[in-house]
Amino acid sequence: MRRLMLGSLAAGVAMWLVGFIFWSPLLSWIPLAAIPDDKAQLVQQALGANLGPLGTGTYIIPSATTTAGTVLQANGPVAIVHFTNRGFPALDSASLIWGMVLAMGCAFAGALAMRIVAGGLGFAERIRLVAFFAVAVAGYSDLSQPIFNHAPWGFFLYLFVSHVLTWVAAGAVLARFMDYPEGPPEYD
Repeated sequence: MRRLMLGSLAAGVAMWLVGFIFWSPLLSWIPLAAIPDDKAQLVQQALGANLGPLGTGTYIIPSATTTAGTVLQANGPVAIVHFTNRGFPALDSASLIWGMVLAMGCAFAGALAMRIVAGGLGFAERIRLVAFFAVAVAGYSDLSQPIFNHAPWGFFLYLFVSHVLTWVAAGAVLARFMDYPEGPPEYD
């Protein structure tokens, strides 16, 4: 159990670091489009006026829940907006800390799964297993958005690559921590 916990912590740090590389100002400009500040201020005011009273949420604009909305959606433009009423710093230290906690929790879940399912496999086989699952889960979760919601491909391809590499990095750390010189532990 000690190796499982240490491996989870180390894998969580690996996940966080890969995520930071992809989503910090270093590379986040690749998938995210920006508009000039004067236009951003106008959009921000329109969002606040129109979505502010409705509250924080994810909105499809226009919504196809009415006949008029269906026509508006067919004519475009269409947006899926993640909206929050409150501002936050560009590099929010609280989100970085909670992101690390989330990464360690997810790594622990991955470590448990690897120990139960792949404890008897060798290092290379465990990494291959993680890579296949990373491609499968990220593929459906991320690449389904452009397919089902007509979202832009560039952002979600970038997200897919970042998720796959995040899990492969975590899996490599976990696979190394689960190398048992005396063989894998026995399970009932």
